[in-house]
Amino acid sequence: MLYRESGDFKTSYSQDQQTFPIVFDRVGYFILLALALLVVPLIINDYWVNAVILPFLIYSIAAIGLNILTGYCGQVSLGSGGFMAVGAYASYKLMTAFPDMSMVIVILLSGGVTALVGLLFGLPSLRIKGFYLAVATLAAQFFLVWLFNRVPWFYNYSATGMIKAPERTIFGQPITGAEVSPAISYLFCLGFVLFLAWIARNMTRGVNGRKWMAIRDMDIAAEIIGVNPLRTKLTAFAASSFYVGVAGALLFSVYLGSVEVGEAFGVGKSFLILFMIIIGGLGSMFGSFAGAAFMVLMPVLLKNIMVGQFGWAPDLAAHFEFVIVGGLIVLFLILEPHGIAQLWRIAKEKLRLWPFPH
Repeated sequence: MLYRESGDFKTSYSQDQQTFPIVFDRVGYFILLALALLVVPLIINDYWVNAVILPFLIYSIAAIGLNILTGYCGQVSLGSGGFMAVGAYASYKLMTAFPDMSMVIVILLSGGVTALVGLLFGLPSLRIKGFYLAVATLAAQFFLVWLFNRVPWFYNYSATGMIKAPERTIFGQPITGAEVSPAISYLFCLGFVLFLAWIARNMTRGVNGRKWMAIRDMDIAAEIIGVNPLRTKLTAFAASSFYVGVAGALLFSVYLGSVEVGEAFGVGKSFLILFMIIIGGLGSMFGSFAGAAFMVLMPVLLKNIMVGQFGWAPDLAAHFEFVIVGGLIVLFLILEPHGIAQLWRIAKEKLRLWPFPH
């Protein structure tokens, strides 16, 4: 069998601690990466970009960010939608104030602004935890949405209260506006996903990640052995908010183009991202991608079946879509509370031992 570790000798610590210890996994990862970079841009079209791929890539970044805070550090947050709004409005202000600034810099700076806001709202985490922290972050969600609605400076005193992304290019190709190529927008978002996922993977396996997990597992014991709880929790809030802010900036500038904060970044967005990491698996990079894929693909699949195959009215299909997705979430949490990542781990363990019983 190909999926075996026998004969794959490790001669250094770096080889022993690599993300994909089995050769089959490493080869499969590089093949998938090659297909994503070289093949998909050639065959992609507007429908797949707008309905599936861009939402999946952008929400994957947001799910990674929330997983850093909730899955690795154990701090419950219900304010992801508000922090995405911070990233979106920060990118809008930067794009309008600095017309010549590169879009890559705009997106990264928007994440930095969101990280600073996340630090501010992460301060209560030193004194409160669990349900009370969730309520505090939920209050941050409502406050940020109210702020962007009520202060005209954030939307440049527009009469409608909406923000619209100015046209920008990257390497001479439009990246915002109506004339964006599906391949360009896909590769732009994919680049951010690959880079940020690599950074997050290294952070969670390094010193900061170990401190986050120590606070998550038992904060009192972690403090006794020398982990600074305030600094550790604030770094988790900052890193998480940075990722969520980048996702919000990409959602506004590259995907939607124009947004109204209450509709695009309401509390439903916060619950959507929370469902992604619960379904995918807390404390898992793969779980962030799996949960995002589940929550993006399942409604599209249900809509195509109910409207396309059975001919239901779109409004009726939309209501049943919520019922079915909600039922699937509840059923999934009952059968496997550790998420899709745990099912994937179990499947790989059984495959490694096949045909012997486990």
